[in-house]
Amino acid sequence: MTPNSLTRSTLMIATAALALGLAACGKKDDATASPSSDQAIAKIAPPAGKSWSETVVQTADGGYLAGNPNAPIKLLEYGSLSCPHCALLGAEADEPLMNDYIASGRVSWEFRSFAIHPQDVPLTVLAECGGKETFFPLVAQVYKNFDSMNEVLNDKAALERAQASGNLPPNKRFVALANALGYVDFFAKRGLPVDQANACLADANKAQKVADLATKYSNEGINSTPTLFINGSKVELSGGEEPWPQLEAALQRAGAR
Repeated sequence: MTPNSLTRSTLMIATAALALGLAACGKKDDATASPSSDQAIAKIAPPAGKSWSETVVQTADGGYLAGNPNAPIKLLEYGSLSCPHCALLGAEADEPLMNDYIASGRVSWEFRSFAIHPQDVPLTVLAECGGKETFFPLVAQVYKNFDSMNEVLNDKAALERAQASGNLPPNKRFVALANALGYVDFFAKRGLPVDQANACLADANKAQKVADLATKYSNEGINSTPTLFINGSKVELSGGEEPWPQLEAALQRAGAR
């Protein structure tokens, strides 16, 4: 069973009162030509004692931006932490994107977590729980371990516990949901203390924020994940090819070469 098999109705009771964005994982729209540059853009050195790949800020639109905030090439990604297509791209792209493109100062990468399935809510809350410095590494871990961490979706007893979490008050609902699906343990093994994780999940405002952003992105016309833009121009990935080489080629056409 893939994460898409965990339908909206299966766990909707656990996300009562949270309206998630109506988007599809992997759905494709008409392609828009990505920007191109005749000349390669020179690398941009970071401030003394700093690294662009470790420079992360939160954005006004609910995302996290890694790299040079003034980079001439701006990559924007709308991704779902429960989407296998996003996971395929993320698992391939994380290291070269961070180590080669972000580190060069020529490219910035803003990731906006788009909740399209109920399990996106606790996953996003946990990815954000450790602060901006750990956001990208934790997202990378979700994507790199996507198949193994989602094996729980074949466990009937775990799904029943997840379903039962919907009967709990808001401050306990997502704690129970995330523990039933093994998310708290997964993040604990990657440095996020259990008590801290449970405290973040118990804050209903954090979950509501994730849902509100999903509605915002959907209203702005984002209807699939991953959705990618380079300098405002949409980059369409062909489903018949590996995603990272396609995105890398688009970054290089934009001047990151």
